[in-house]
Amino acid sequence: MSMFSALTEKRRSVRIYADRPVEAEKVRAIVEAALRSPSGRAARPWSFVVVTEKSILKKLSTARPQGVAFVEKAPLVIVVCGNPVVSPIWLEDCAIAAVTIQYAAQDLGLGSCWSTMKDKQYNESTSSTEYIAEIIDLPKDFTILCLVAIGYPGETPALYKKEDLCFDKVSYNCYGKRS
Repeated sequence: MSMFSALTEKRRSVRIYADRPVEAEKVRAIVEAALRSPSGRAARPWSFVVVTEKSILKKLSTARPQGVAFVEKAPLVIVVCGNPVVSPIWLEDCAIAAVTIQYAAQDLGLGSCWSTMKDKQYNESTSSTEYIAEIIDLPKDFTILCLVAIGYPGETPALYKKEDLCFDKVSYNCYGKRS
């Protein structure tokens, strides 16, 4: 194991969850971690909608034609919303918050998976964000970056081996310089 935390070495996307709810104190801890996320000029343009209701999870699982069906079986989904009026870098701030949510979940023994909604389509006439916004009664100024499904892992994805990491994508001091 490297000097870096085992937390980052073991984090993998989990799309299959055990049939077990996430305890309220863990949900609160994840939300608190999200609210502590770095934000440019402390604008905090995000808002989070915590979803545990099965009927809403089922609707969210159809928010785009593919790649989000696993959401229906997750015991918890956090909808990461952003307000572009509050900050021109809402996207970056919300992405940081979403990753913070994933690492907080990992730290609590939970698995997670990010599903992008920005620029995706529910159908030919409705975007994924419009579809979700209606389901969760999202105010008009907000948009949706992603859904983060969270739960106790029902699968154990293989970890990335150090030798499989793309160290050739890292440069030092100028692009292309490897050491």
